[in-house]
Amino acid sequence: MQCPVCPESTLLMSERQGVEIDYCPKCRGVWLDRGELDKLIQLSAGPAQAPAPQQAPQQPYPQQHRRDFDDSDFGKRQHGGHYRKKSWLSDIFD
Repeated sequence: MQCPVCPESTLLMSERQGVEIDYCPKCRGVWLDRGELDKLIQLSAGPAQAPAPQQAPQQPYPQQHRRDFDDSDFGKRQHGGHYRKKSWLSDIFD
């Protein structure tokens, strides 16, 4: 079957969960046969699959690995030497 959008390419058929899908590899268009949309709606409304099992929570690192990283003075340091240069207009108006 030829693609309705780009007639020079042929539609490829694929089947997923009992639904036959025709698609164009060139324009990436998707076409369904009669009744296939109803099958898709029934599959989407059906029971959900079981979720993947959750992983066990990871154990925190022992405190001995964190002793060198004391951040109690974080944000208190002054970054000296940085000041804004006065503009020449401020000299005129002062």
